[in-house]
Amino acid sequence: MRPSGRKTDQMRKVSFERNFSKHAEGSCLVKFGDTHVLCTASLEDRTPPWLRNTGKGWVTAEYGMLPRATGERMKREASSGKQSGRTQEIQRLIGRSLRAVVDLEALGERQISIDCDVIQADGGTRTAAITGAWVALHDCLKWMEGRNMIKVDRVLKDHVAAVSCGIFAAQSVIDLDYLEDSSAETDANFVITGAGGIVEIQGTAEGKPFSQDEFLTLLGLAQTGISELVALQKQVIAG
Repeated sequence: MRPSGRKTDQMRKVSFERNFSKHAEGSCLVKFGDTHVLCTASLEDRTPPWLRNTGKGWVTAEYGMLPRATGERMKREASSGKQSGRTQEIQRLIGRSLRAVVDLEALGERQISIDCDVIQADGGTRTAAITGAWVALHDCLKWMEGRNMIKVDRVLKDHVAAVSCGIFAAQSVIDLDYLEDSSAETDANFVITGAGGIVEIQGTAEGKPFSQDEFLTLLGLAQTGISELVALQKQVIAG
């Protein structure tokens, strides 16, 4: 039995609130259960130096957690003068995930910066961030399309979403909350496109190594869960 009472293949309740931020070109408050992440997309009329005069644009991401996103207050990373390795890893993952479904040439020499700020954490913050960031990116591109800057269907090639899976209490489960994640025997994150293409898999055995059969079970859970997430993305952008 999972601590939440969910079935092994049952995700937490997922919701998206678009246009959450007044000033951003695209924004979305995404909730995976008690994990809440605010994703904003900001258009910048510039590219990184290495892309100047190439005709290509760029999509990048930053990630952070508010001090009381967790049970005890954390110090802001700015106060220590540097980002943690975990933060850098996550924001690079978010950027890679989004760029996998963007035609950078069709975007033109512009940069879209995605900020993912964890308001409340209960496991799966990076997967929620990726899933919500896609919605914010989509809305930023729609904002651009409304000003005849791009065609969304040329720039955005597909959906992308992410979910965690793991082995908890000897069972393969999807969308781990903090209680499960903190004591899981195996923890994995899957990033998959709407067409089913695998962007990235991060998997770690916390103790006993996991088998190929167990991995394939986790992958199957992730594929089903991400199909649900993509369906929700489609529903929210159509609304």
